[in-house]
Amino acid sequence: MESRGTKREAGEIEVAEPGNKLPRPAPSLPTDPALYSGPFPYYRRPSELGCFSLDAQRQYHGDARALRYYSPPPTNGQSPNFDLRDGYPDRYQPRDEEVQERLDHLLRWLLAHRGQLEGGPGWLAGAIVTWRGHLTKLLTTPYERQEGWQLAASRFQGTLYLSEVETPAARVQRLTRPPLLRELMYMGYKFEQYMCADKPGVSPDPSGEVNTNVAFCSVLRSRLGNHPLLFSGEVDCTNPQVPSTQPPTCYVELKTSKEMHSPGQWKSFYRHKLLKWWAQSFLPGVPNVVAGFRNPEGFVCSLKTFRTMEMFEYVRNDRDSWNPSVCMNFCAAFLSFAQNTVVEDDPRLVYLFSWEPGGPVTVSEHRDAPHAFLPPWYVEAVTQDLPSPPKD
Repeated sequence: MESRGTKREAGEIEVAEPGNKLPRPAPSLPTDPALYSGPFPYYRRPSELGCFSLDAQRQYHGDARALRYYSPPPTNGQSPNFDLRDGYPDRYQPRDEEVQERLDHLLRWLLAHRGQLEGGPGWLAGAIVTWRGHLTKLLTTPYERQEGWQLAASRFQGTLYLSEVETPAARVQRLTRPPLLRELMYMGYKFEQYMCADKPGVSPDPSGEVNTNVAFCSVLRSRLGNHPLLFSGEVDCTNPQVPSTQPPTCYVELKTSKEMHSPGQWKSFYRHKLLKWWAQSFLPGVPNVVAGFRNPEGFVCSLKTFRTMEMFEYVRNDRDSWNPSVCMNFCAAFLSFAQNTVVEDDPRLVYLFSWEPGGPVTVSEHRDAPHAFLPPWYVEAVTQDLPSPPKD
């Protein structure tokens, strides 16, 4: 794969010299990890701006009603013995994945709060708005060998919005998901039910339905390099026992993984799964990931806490593994690439960034349906509100 000069140039678009008859090359961004191995870039400590909840019918509420409380079993040396298959499939209500929600829930929050954002009305005009999950995919791209992605981008009143598009391959995978994989997905949610309570100081109740429509989402502000970020991500629970109940440091991410028995299995776990866990939790500033290790029968036999800021230590001496600096430098380069590419301010114009493992990120332009993702209700409400009154 040909790389274009230095890392700094990677985000720039080549333009043919005046008088040169060659067509302008389509812009692209290389993803080779070696290009992004510099020092760790500036990343502002994420601060929570607000939150919202989605209920059992996937309806939006601008409050914390769906927040759950971390309530682990007593540590008496015994195995937790949680049966992760219990209730499947009769007490399972999975979200309808055919519904493409795009940024809609986050935009509802933004519409209600954009007048009160710290930094004033001008801050949002220079910011990038997206889901945490989209940024996670960018962080892991230099090391991803299997799944490609597509991100749609539109600029509206200065703000750059990024929204994932399901790739044709991902759609086929989703529609042909084998029963075992569907059950494994359930088991991840079931683990949360065993570890979380609806109120602080109460024990979890795993007898109810597992409904994956329900979600609590944190909305955060950060900055990567010179890119102000406003993003939202789902939060599994808050720990009422931690000294600082200030979000996001009170939040806990819950994961399941298969029980491991050999050094080789652990090495693979650290190289692949731990990278995704790190990226997902580092971005919003969630300090701890609690993992439940399950046996082949689907019972959790042990729990282990991984501190987000210490995850890299497991692979630091593995030369073939991941490096947080590479992840963050690539993400910063992509955001620069997107900012330089999406020049026209038009909510109906979409730049589609596409990536497949082994190649560079490429971009194509589209207008209106089916690619336009900023809903008319949002565009109209924001447009009618201009100019917004300055905040003291």
